[in-house]
Amino acid sequence: MSTKVEFIYLNEQDMIQAGVKNMEKCIDSIEDMFILLHKGDYRMGGENANEHGIRVSFPKKTTIEGMPTHKPDFRFMAMPAYLGGRFKMFGIKTYGSNPDNTQKGLPRSILMMQLMDATTGAPLAYMSANILSAMRTGATAGVGVRHLTAKNPKTVAIIGPGTMSRYTMNAFISAQPTIDTVRVKGRSQKGIDSFVSYCRENFPNIKEYIVCDDLADVCKDADIVFYGTTNAAKYEDNPTVKKEWLKKGALVIAASALLVDTDFLADKEVKLISDNYAMYDGWGSEQPLPTQKNVSTLLGMGFYDAVTEGRISRESITEIGEILSGEKNGRDSDEQIILYAVGGMPIEDVAWGHDVYQNALKNGIGTKLNVWNSPAL
Repeated sequence: MSTKVEFIYLNEQDMIQAGVKNMEKCIDSIEDMFILLHKGDYRMGGENANEHGIRVSFPKKTTIEGMPTHKPDFRFMAMPAYLGGRFKMFGIKTYGSNPDNTQKGLPRSILMMQLMDATTGAPLAYMSANILSAMRTGATAGVGVRHLTAKNPKTVAIIGPGTMSRYTMNAFISAQPTIDTVRVKGRSQKGIDSFVSYCRENFPNIKEYIVCDDLADVCKDADIVFYGTTNAAKYEDNPTVKKEWLKKGALVIAASALLVDTDFLADKEVKLISDNYAMYDGWGSEQPLPTQKNVSTLLGMGFYDAVTEGRISRESITEIGEILSGEKNGRDSDEQIILYAVGGMPIEDVAWGHDVYQNALKNGIGTKLNVWNSPAL
């Protein structure tokens, strides 16, 4: 029996060559992941096996020279997970996030992904993960658009036209090619112009772009509404959505901060769908309410708060995995408003990372690196 251990290193260009930007296949991978999630064939961190990841926090003030201090979107994370089924792989995504990076010509977050044999723990791949992470985030929203929109959606509203929204647009167009109009609201004209330029170059079927000044206006007449902003400095300044802003049949997808009034969540004409409610339950357990203010501004935490306060029942929230497994309906009518909460999970990274890795192996992409021919210890 060979004791040799080696892995492949995939830089960003290797990842592109291996197909990391293939959105249709990425959505397929994330669908497979959601079905396994519903079956329970996965593990993430924490006692409940549903932790998003482990975050290193920094103090707001320090007397220690060189110690970083807290500020919005400054963090270091490790996100471990096992995914079974056809994947049967363990992986860890790590990243550092600093909004000041953009002043140095770097992305706000720099991400890497390690894949490991789920039995021995031996490394299989170490890969650039910025595009991987953006793709799986877009694909998670794309699963919702593939299965939850009313027939033949035409108009998309984008709140927060950053990198995440670009890849999410890839997913939307892949899942619903009838889309031909984009309404957009951003914090800066530069960001809006960059997003529109990207879309014009990549999605020639889009006929019209409408720049909006406020949230009510951008949501108007949209079949799909996507929230992809970074957190505001003050909790109260984070974006919201109201029922009266939305057309009948609208699908609202929140992959970032979104504050929603509890009466809206409890409305019988509104359907609530979660990527993984157990993750939000794990975050919120034993934390002071509202956890959406004290833990995370994600919509899923708003769901958790409403359940904990007794305003809605846990049974009123449908898991996307239940829908994909055929156990529950997705959209019940073309007039139903749907709120789809997306929080991001490391099993998504393992799923798409696995498939890109397999394609790299098949096509001889990447650099093989030796750990040992036989272990010294």
